[in-house]
Amino acid sequence: MSTPALTTYQRHHLAPTYDHHVGHLYPAMVRASQAHVVMLTEQGLIPAERGARLLRGLAELRADSTPAPAYDGTFEDTYYLLEKRLAAACGIPTSELDVQMARSRNDLDAGVFRMLLRDQLLNVLDRVLATGRTALDSADRYADVVITGYTHRRPAQPTTIGHALAGYAEALACEANAYADLIDQLNVSPLGSCAFAGTDLEIAPARVAELLGFAGLVTNSYEAVAGADHLVRVGTLNAQALATGARLARTLMDWLSWNWVTTPADFTQGSSIMPQKRNPVVLEHLVSYAGQAAADAASVLNNVGAAWWEDSNNATTDVQVRLWESNDRAERFFALIGGFLADIAPLSPPTREEIVASGATTTAAADALTRHGVPFRAAHSVVGRLVRAGAPDTWTAEGVRAAADGLTGPLDDTAVDDLIAAAVRPDLVLNRAQADGPGAGAVRAQVDTLRAAFAGAADRLAALRDRLGRADTALDAIAAKLVAR
Repeated sequence: MSTPALTTYQRHHLAPTYDHHVGHLYPAMVRASQAHVVMLTEQGLIPAERGARLLRGLAELRADSTPAPAYDGTFEDTYYLLEKRLAAACGIPTSELDVQMARSRNDLDAGVFRMLLRDQLLNVLDRVLATGRTALDSADRYADVVITGYTHRRPAQPTTIGHALAGYAEALACEANAYADLIDQLNVSPLGSCAFAGTDLEIAPARVAELLGFAGLVTNSYEAVAGADHLVRVGTLNAQALATGARLARTLMDWLSWNWVTTPADFTQGSSIMPQKRNPVVLEHLVSYAGQAAADAASVLNNVGAAWWEDSNNATTDVQVRLWESNDRAERFFALIGGFLADIAPLSPPTREEIVASGATTTAAADALTRHGVPFRAAHSVVGRLVRAGAPDTWTAEGVRAAADGLTGPLDDTAVDDLIAAAVRPDLVLNRAQADGPGAGAVRAQVDTLRAAFAGAADRLAALRDRLGRADTALDAIAAKLVAR
């Protein structure tokens, strides 16, 4: 018998949505269904033999690696594909299935979405942690490589490669803990909420949560299926984290263009007509990734804001593809930027002469005068006069005293010598003792502090992976036991 032609709705919405969703949703729905049937059987809500039959069928579906069938209109979506396949595996008509007892497509979807996002974000967090460790390794290694720091795209003050990379590592540490917090928010189960108002049947939602690795239950069954804050946070955290990384990517473009650092060969592409060129276009792609993550976050926010405060596809189902793609993009983003940071090394950092000529040392010169009791504004004006008279390498003791005339009292030899040394020795920044500054010792202390922050997030990641592994083992064991009775 031929398959009926698809309706307009099926052809233009249900079929493409199924194509996007089935590979993600189907395995997770099967797993959630196994936990649900175990609970129904343990609670005596279905007879043991019917529970065993369903669990045998679900185990068969889980083991089946056959690709999902093409959408043909004989089932509405992945949810009904599961029922159709499960009935066939059990050798019964769908009318005899109990798998949806005390469960709605609403809470099943909500639970599966959380399971999928949880797993995806664990992978993103893995990449964030790896990138953070790489940034810290490079910060430690290059804590004494002096460069010119920029503000508003103009030379500003001396700093180091290590100081800049430790700064990015601190941002990553904050993001790592934010991802861990978000995973905790996701890792509560909505299953048992049914359509949104629960059920009079004596189900055990906490048991289902336990078997699926959830840490607990959503407190309110209405929020369990209507809530979308956790979905918004996924999109916005990815957008935030990638935006920060994109800023570093733009700065790295400058470092490569100025030959301050090497260009990692594995992250370049050749020119079609200029044989001498190797283009680090991966940095451009990272900036584009950040823009795409921002667009995905905006799409999620727009959909959620357009939805009613109730179960609504706008706020739940319709944002999933955007979130899945955002998570995939975030994982690839951190793999790329981490790999890039692992490969860069100093090449031709700015020379002492270049840093001094840029004017980047003049703030340190003014600070040197203030250590001798000169008010900062007066010291600033003295250095301003000197800058207008010539580059710091041309300054003399007589010129310094002349510049100070009328702005402050007579300067002793030590004050003059300190000002000139600060103006012509950008390497003095390596001795700076300020704990958060670019001093080499300070940067290495920052590295140690940030390693501890990453270790805390890594411990949280390992604990959740352990929970999920133990839950998987327990679910397989209890399902096998119930089947064997």
